[in-house]
Amino acid sequence: MRPRVDWMTQADERVLEFLHEKDIVASPSVIAANIDYTQEYISRRCRKLTDAGPLQRADASNYRITALGKRFLDGDVDKDEISDA
Repeated sequence: MRPRVDWMTQADERVLEFLHEKDIVASPSVIAANIDYTQEYISRRCRKLTDAGPLQRADASNYRITALGKRFLDGDVDKDEISDA
């Protein structure tokens, strides 16, 4: 079971799930188009997830899920491992 992280939103989990399931590097606009949120909102959430550790920047405009993000999805992390960035 995934830990409940107070600052995380449902969109955050959907971002992580999308990147993990597709095994891709993607921009916020590509992610947003596939999970039905606005690009602006997903861009903010990606920055927050990057600061906290579950995502990392692949380059100036693309993100990838990290090992921590994968472990979060698997329920193999304590909520304290994901920093409140």
